[in-house]
Amino acid sequence: MDNLFIHISTRLIVETTFFLKKLLYKMLIRSTVIIGLLWVLSAGLTWAQVSPTSGGATLAEEYYKAGDFAKAANEYAKLLKTDVNWTKLSRYVYSLQKSNKTEDALKFLRKQQRSDEANRSYYELLSGQLATQQGDTTQAKVQFTAALQSSRSSISKLEKLAAAFSEVGESRWAIRTLETAREVSREQTAYSEELMTLYRSTGQTEKAIDEIILTGKQPEKKETVLAALQGFINTKDEPLVEKALYSKIQLEPNELSYNELLIWYFVQKQKFSRALLQEKATDKRLKLNGSRVYDLGMLAMNNKEYKTAAESFEYVSTTYPQGQLYPFARRLVINAREEQVKNTYPVDKLEIRKLISDYQKMLQEIGTNSKTLEALRSTANLYGNYLDSKDTALTVLDLAIDLGKTDKNFVDRCKLDKGDIYLLKGEPWESTLLYSQVEKSQKEELLGYEAKLKNAKLQYYRGNMAVAKDLLDVLKLATSREIANDAEQLSLLIVDNTGMDSTEAAMREYADIDLMLFQNKTDEAVEALNKMLKTYADHSLADEILWLRANTYLKQGKATEALEDLKKIVASYPNDILGDDAQFMQGKIYEDRLKDKQAAMEAYQKVLTQYPGSIHGAEARKRFRALRGDTLN
Repeated sequence: MDNLFIHISTRLIVETTFFLKKLLYKMLIRSTVIIGLLWVLSAGLTWAQVSPTSGGATLAEEYYKAGDFAKAANEYAKLLKTDVNWTKLSRYVYSLQKSNKTEDALKFLRKQQRSDEANRSYYELLSGQLATQQGDTTQAKVQFTAALQSSRSSISKLEKLAAAFSEVGESRWAIRTLETAREVSREQTAYSEELMTLYRSTGQTEKAIDEIILTGKQPEKKETVLAALQGFINTKDEPLVEKALYSKIQLEPNELSYNELLIWYFVQKQKFSRALLQEKATDKRLKLNGSRVYDLGMLAMNNKEYKTAAESFEYVSTTYPQGQLYPFARRLVINAREEQVKNTYPVDKLEIRKLISDYQKMLQEIGTNSKTLEALRSTANLYGNYLDSKDTALTVLDLAIDLGKTDKNFVDRCKLDKGDIYLLKGEPWESTLLYSQVEKSQKEELLGYEAKLKNAKLQYYRGNMAVAKDLLDVLKLATSREIANDAEQLSLLIVDNTGMDSTEAAMREYADIDLMLFQNKTDEAVEALNKMLKTYADHSLADEILWLRANTYLKQGKATEALEDLKKIVASYPNDILGDDAQFMQGKIYEDRLKDKQAAMEAYQKVLTQYPGSIHGAEARKRFRALRGDTLN
């Protein structure tokens, strides 16, 4: 109806304009107003004749979209007499088919193949498509092959043909066309993204992965490549990624992008030791002065892979003793080993002494300067926290402050360390003085928030619960998520366990034990926790006491005892805040400490079924599937 209205309106405009022109000319009226009117009417006529909104192209499109294919075919037939393109041509043939005129379509295509050389490949493609629809796959192949051959003379033609093949759903022929275009262009990575998508959509997974890796040779497409490879991680096709990467590296050993992708893959799988082997090989071959190995060491440190981190820094310091990274790597080797020792329970004091000796040798070799000052801090903290040599620790920290006095942040970190050592010595007033100095010096900075949190904990240790809570409430808004979370947890502990006990006696005892643990007095802490459990068996702190004792047992290397306390929490307080924590911790102990795969899986599964909203849910699922040997997401 709308199209009929357009035709009638156009005809009325034409007839009315003609009539007015004739009348006006007869009257020989030449005023400027009339001439202007004539100009406007003429412009209106021209617009009505050529406007896109009322012209043949739009009319054909409207018929096509409305499903009136007979009229659409008539309109497209007119348009194709003067202008041929893929859209008009494919729609014309489709409209004929839908109008039960397939034979007319075939005759048209045969005729045009002979007379229109410029668009021959399109006619051959459409002929092949019609043959496919009629079940004649042999003829279809002949026509598609002919279309490809007709386009070989021009890369532009091949690109357009590939797009046409994709549009009609012939993805495999689109692939062949793009592969031909790549061959003609002699560009190894041409059309890589398009081929990557097409290979994957046609189930050619190995070719898709090869194409993704090949695309990695283009630095500007790195993010696209990593995102594409990520889609294969933890799926049944994941082994193909590693296989393809090794294959590419063997073919092109000097292509850095392939090595980078393999290292990225190992890091994604948390296989840092294998990533290190690859980085070492790359470093030696390309003479990178250890920079990439050093970066991997830092990444391993951040992921608590201390053994690989130490090996990375060891490689840099021994391979490049004259390099710029040497003093940093030399210190970080010891630092990584220190983290290993500190996180292996119970802590071996003999290993601590070895670490101190290593730091001292390094300082004698390199000297104390901006690159080695952190070694002094580490040495001091080892003395104070693990060897009970608090005065020695303070002396070393004073030396570090004097040597690093031009670095405000370093000095403030040393002051926080000194505050901790004084707290170990039982001199809280000295501690709060130092913490407060850093608070003032580092307002609105991370160190300032850290100092404020230490002051809040100091008030908590001393039993000043109201003061501690006020400080903690401020810290909940800290820019550091870690500090804000710590503040939130301690604040909740105080609020939840001081309401039913107006004297706060239980909470004060608990805080005293927390201080003992800060001072590494684990035996005294366990003894005190045992007494608390007897005295406050029905108190709201009971589950917290069990939780603290379980964690203390772990520090002492007593995994079995820790498990017993965690099981009591789950059995007696399943719906309290520590229920899911205790269940998840059981899984980690079974997996990491006791190496009991089946028990670990059962523990993780309970996290998923009994605590579906737990923050540990994602990690429990990941660990459970890894233990079960899953490859699917």
